[in-house]
Formats: sequence, structure tokens, C-alpha cells
Amino acid sequence: MCRPPPSEGFRRDLIGAWHRPHLGVSAGGPFLSAGVSKGGPEVIVVGLDPHKKTHTAMAVDQAGRPVGELTFPARTKGFERLLSWARELDERRLFAVEDCRHVSSSFERFLVGHGEQGVRVPPKLMAGARESARTAGKSDPIDALAVARAALREPDLPRIGLEGAELDLRLLVDHREDLVAQRTAVEQRLRWHLHDLDPALEVPARRLGVAAQLQRVDRKLARMPKTTRARIARRLVSQCKLLSAEIDALENEIAAIVRGLAPELLAIPGCGSLTAAKLVGEIGDVRRFSSDAKLALHAGVAPLPASSGNSSRYRLNRKGNRQLNVALHRIAITQARIHDPARTYLARKQAEGKTHREALRCLKRFIAREIYNTLTKRHLNANTGLTAAVA
Repeated sequence: MCRPPPSEGFRRDLIGAWHRPHLGVSAGGPFLSAGVSKGGPEVIVVGLDPHKKTHTAMAVDQAGRPVGELTFPARTKGFERLLSWARELDERRLFAVEDCRHVSSSFERFLVGHGEQGVRVPPKLMAGARESARTAGKSDPIDALAVARAALREPDLPRIGLEGAELDLRLLVDHREDLVAQRTAVEQRLRWHLHDLDPALEVPARRLGVAAQLQRVDRKLARMPKTTRARIARRLVSQCKLLSAEIDALENEIAAIVRGLAPELLAIPGCGSLTAAKLVGEIGDVRRFSSDAKLALHAGVAPLPASSGNSSRYRLNRKGNRQLNVALHRIAITQARIHDPARTYLARKQAEGKTHREALRCLKRFIAREIYNTLTKRHLNANTGLTAAVA
């Protein structure tokens, strides 16, 4: 049984996207911005389930009905085969790719290089599409179909594009976090060895990443008997030194990029260079969100209604981009400690009957609006400057 055709309101949204070429895949709908007749676009959506060796594509029409299926090697010749196949199906098409960056990024670069448009579909959206389908089970064609139908259902998906500094920031921040996790594991092993060698040799918490503390520990280990445990401990000290040096260098590189890319974020109280880099890397192009409410929902800081009958209440949103949520939480916690307007805001919310945690969630929603306005204003200023330069 096929899904019912889209509602009239949904069709109007799709049509509106075609008349906003400056936004491309926009908040109005993820469809091509070429000319179209008044009756609305007839665009096929090609859903892609990527894997390391092969990709599976499923093309659907506007009602979500399958019109074609193809499995091809995850190599350039396979990408060319898919593109020829999709162009034969319809001259207007949108590619929807499951958001698996490590296995789909080469295909995304191929699409952009050949003038195609597409969106990324978060894996969590596929679950609902699979559950609503009549086909039971799980396979690559079923997943590709779920990706295509999720793209039809969701109008605010992130666009596929040749990302620049935003992608660089995200990669650098992720790499730094991986190194911090490695250093933490090394520090934990080192502490156990130090306790076994000499219980009196204690290092304060979170100080094993400091060069002076590591030098002190290394000197004491050098004076101990040359046992196997002492040798292992000295090697762990060397690993901590190397990891700390690389982490510090990455932090300096990230701070320099943020100062050049989004210095306005650093003016927000509680937003340091690492948090600003996390925001820029996770948000990407802020213009893909038509309002601050949609950014807040994407970040999981917009409260969800949970009313029933005479009760009217909201509950915590545990969905959304959790990395973005963590960045907003860091800013809120810092502002609650050092920023007087934020402390006043929290006190007012608690006087209204909210708990401290509920008031903090309200503050995170307020911060999401401030970040949206800041990034939007930056884009507007950049476009205005470009227009003036061209004139």
C-alpha cells in the first residue's frame, strides 16, 4: 500500500522552495531551485544507503512510491553509473544520503562536483520511515527507501555542499576530543602505577596534563629502582607529555580559526574558543534554519509539549544534536556562575516556580536564540559587504 499523496500545504511548501534560488535546499523544502510550472515540481528523490564497498539507491516519486533501485560499487565508476541512471529517470532530482560521513563523503563530493543537489538524512529519521512501511525487516534497499521517504517528510535537512572552514573546525575539534580521551586513559593507568610504586606520590586531580607536574613525577620515577612497573610508568609519562603538547597545539589552531571565522561568538559571555568552534562546526550554515526555534529544536533545547486534558506542561527534549546541546550547556553553566544578567534571569524563572534545572533549560533556549541571531547577522553583514564591493 502506498503512502497518501502530500497535503496541499506540503505542496505549497515544495513550490515555494523552487522560487528561492538564493537558498537552494532551504527551509521551504529540499528541492531544486530551477524553473517549474505553476502546478508544482515533479521531482524524484533518490535515497542512498552508503556502505564501505557498495551503495544502494532507491528512487521514489513525490508520493513516496518506488520508481527504481540500483546497487553500485562505492567508487568513482559506480558513482558515474548512478548519476547516469538517475538522470534517465527524471531531469529533476534530489539526492538524499544517509548521514554517514566516513563512507558517504566521497560520494557527496562527487555530487557537488557534477552540479547535483542533495541533503543529508540523520539515521534516526529512518526508523520512523521503516516502521510506517509495509515491508518488514531490514536490508539495503529498505534502508535506501527509508532515507528517500524521510527526505520527503522532513523539509529542513542539512544540504550537501563543499564545506570549508566549518568542516575543518569540526574535524579539528573532534580530533582534539579524541586525543583528550586518549590522554585521560593514559593518566588513569599512570595513577594506578604511581600508587603501587609509592602511595605518597600523589598528583592533584586534573594536573597530569601539566608539564611541570609531569616533570616532577618523571624525576621521582628516575630515582626509583629500575623495575618493570617503574619503566612502564615513565613511558606513560612520556605519552602524557606528547599528547598534552599536541592537544595544546590543536587548541591554539582552533582558536585562530574561530577568531577569523566567527569572532562575534567569542563576545557571548561563557563562550570560549573551543565552545565557539563546536557551535560553528555543528551548526554549519545557519541559513538552513528558518528561525531560532528550528535551531533550538535541532539542538534539543526546545521544550516539548506534554499537555493532556486540564494539565498544561512541557517536558525535557532529549533528542536533537547532543554535541550542540553540550556546547549550549557549557555556556549556560558558565553564565550562571559569572554573568549577572543570566543569574537574574535564572532567579526570575525560579521565582515563577521552576526548579534550577528547568530554569537552566530556559536559559539554554535563550542562548540558542542569541547564537542564531549572531550567526545570521554575520552572514547578512558578509553579504552586504560583498554587494557593496561588487557595486
